[in-house]
Amino acid sequence: MKRALLIDDEPLARMVVLEYLQDYKDQIEVLQECGDGFEGMKAIMQSQPDLIFLDVQMPKINGFEMLELLEQPPAVIFTTAFDEFAIKAFEAHAIDYLLKPFSKERFHKAVEKYLAQSGTPVQQQKQTESLLEEVATQSPVQHDRIVVKTGTKVKIIPVHDVLYLEADDDYVSVHTAEGSFLKNKTMSFFEKVLDVRQFVRVHRSYIVAIDQITRIDPYEKDSHIAILKSGAKIPVSKSGYVKLKQVLGI
Repeated sequence: MKRALLIDDEPLARMVVLEYLQDYKDQIEVLQECGDGFEGMKAIMQSQPDLIFLDVQMPKINGFEMLELLEQPPAVIFTTAFDEFAIKAFEAHAIDYLLKPFSKERFHKAVEKYLAQSGTPVQQQKQTESLLEEVATQSPVQHDRIVVKTGTKVKIIPVHDVLYLEADDDYVSVHTAEGSFLKNKTMSFFEKVLDVRQFVRVHRSYIVAIDQITRIDPYEKDSHIAILKSGAKIPVSKSGYVKLKQVLGI
């Protein structure tokens, strides 16, 4: 018996999925219905389901952001009205997607695909991670905030509050006036999604908010130091200095 969660802010959409799942009552047990990403994340951590039916556009945090905060995301079937361009981006990686409104036949096809799959949980997790990395770079809602997990709490950091980002092993440390927060992403990811008019990668380990720079001082051969309003000193590589000059027009 597979264990599933329904995560969607639309009660009618959840009701439709529940109705269609009646045909699989001997194979899939619905553990809980969740109305937003926060509730869904909590339910996933508590019940460790095998499968989730997940909407993309939800209040508070969206479906992609919710999955990013999970260390071991379950298998995912998206039930979404998300734009076609994004659906095509993750079509090859998600278990399946259902574009609302979907028919019972289309729903059955998605569930049968899940039940017939031979992938292990580890393979499923890699598929989900690949999906998130690919789609997040295309989704506009991802670009104006960074969602991080601090203990059992979730914090939403507006991009305009970010002072700089720093590589930290397999994570990126997001520095703000409130403190630093770890995000399980790469520097390359942030370099792609952040607005180039607001942020510049000045070093392989640092991305800086342009409006935070007060001055740039020479440092050793072919390198510089960027002094921020907060007093932080950020190393600037030779190539990073070229980028800075272009952005600042100097």
